[in-house]
Amino acid sequence: MTNETTIADLATYDRAVEHFGRQRIALPTFAELAEPARIGAMRRARLADVAPDAADACNLFRVHWYNDAARTGLADVPAHVVLPEALTGVRSPIIVALGDRFPMIGAHKVLPAYACLVSRLVTGRFDPKRHRALWPSTGNYCRGGVAISRIVDCHGVAILPAGMSDERFRWLERWVSEPGDIVRTPGTESNVREIYDACAALSKDPANVVLNQFSEFANYLAHYAVTGRAFAHVFESVRSREPALRLGAFVAASGSAGTLGAGDWLKEHHGAKIVAVEALECPTMLYNGFGEHNIQGIGDKHIPYIHNVTNTDAAVAVSDRATDQLFVLFNDPAGHAVLRDHGVGDDVIAVLPHFGLSSICNVVAAIKTAKTLALSAQEAIVTVATDGAAMYTSEKAKAVAKHFGSGFDRARASEAFDMHLTRASTEHVLTMGPTERNRIFNLGYFTWVEQRGVALADFEARRDQAFWCGLHGLLPAWDEMIVAFNRQTGVS
Repeated sequence: MTNETTIADLATYDRAVEHFGRQRIALPTFAELAEPARIGAMRRARLADVAPDAADACNLFRVHWYNDAARTGLADVPAHVVLPEALTGVRSPIIVALGDRFPMIGAHKVLPAYACLVSRLVTGRFDPKRHRALWPSTGNYCRGGVAISRIVDCHGVAILPAGMSDERFRWLERWVSEPGDIVRTPGTESNVREIYDACAALSKDPANVVLNQFSEFANYLAHYAVTGRAFAHVFESVRSREPALRLGAFVAASGSAGTLGAGDWLKEHHGAKIVAVEALECPTMLYNGFGEHNIQGIGDKHIPYIHNVTNTDAAVAVSDRATDQLFVLFNDPAGHAVLRDHGVGDDVIAVLPHFGLSSICNVVAAIKTAKTLALSAQEAIVTVATDGAAMYTSEKAKAVAKHFGSGFDRARASEAFDMHLTRASTEHVLTMGPTERNRIFNLGYFTWVEQRGVALADFEARRDQAFWCGLHGLLPAWDEMIVAFNRQTGVS
């Protein structure tokens, strides 16, 4: 299941070159997305006339962490906020990178979608006029895939659970080519198996190509090199003001496990521990468990193929009771009043609308991690707000009805603050040694070998860190192939 660095089908490659040349579409390299200053001045000037949410192929060159607040220019450092002790209750600075500055979908999942498609295009494994791109997702990845598909003029199909937020479906309805390009599978966030089954049925048609974020190593690699480097830059920027600061941990919800790839970069360059997060209602890593929850965007009931489990240091479970209630707290005037009462500044309160449900999950998990590891004021945690509250507007009323009954006021806000922030506990946190890593790694066998037909030798190879280090060499090879592809299209 590893991606190739040679052209698999020359005829498919040539048709892709012809298509991109005819459409006058250039492809950014991973190096350019990791360091957007490398993007040529002429191309950056052209971007100034393109709206960041337009269905315009120029926006491929905005699929990075350095978009400014208007999302039209470049920021010196990726957008982030340092959450104070007044909010988190822990001395360790919690640094949150903001993912809603990405183009078209307002979420960082457009980056792995691009990575998964471009790695196939330049290796002759995707024909943009003959193939349909299937994008399986429990959150934003299918939106990213549909956006990338549309702007490069290929057929994209979103596959996601029917119970996801209304905002996701409304966005998809505006972007897909036809209504049938939204495939609703049974269930909600936890129902990944049903998504896989839908993909298996659709892939019987050779025109359908599944770009499975849970098993495409391009997802892992994009986050390792692009996201990891961006988050390192964020940490180094914060450290420039506090020279004694060290990076204690990187915390991210598992989801497809792509974002956890950034942890490999941060461990390699800063010695950070890697903490994987899941829903307490579906504690697969912690307790071999299963269940339903509402932390939309973190998918579960299985171990993703691209999760580098044997390099992970801890697993943390967060309840959707916490994320639902804090979502209301962070987006309601009564909640803001309580935050001010606790000494949280308006500058931080103004950033909270950039936190969606999985973003809040990451913050709570970071608090639990700081307490478990007894991190000091000189040991920071980096985590990520994968998307913003705009994707969950319809969830607020549901959360109020479910958790607060008669309504949300300052008394209820104070209770939520105390329960989920001040008293966030170290329960349901597992620090991992070899035994726990191997147990969690072994859980993947049932999904990938028994259900999906992966060869046992290929499955086992991922246990060794040498395998993951070997993957890193794919990125410069793909960049060379992207440059060659652009040269052939005549749009370089």
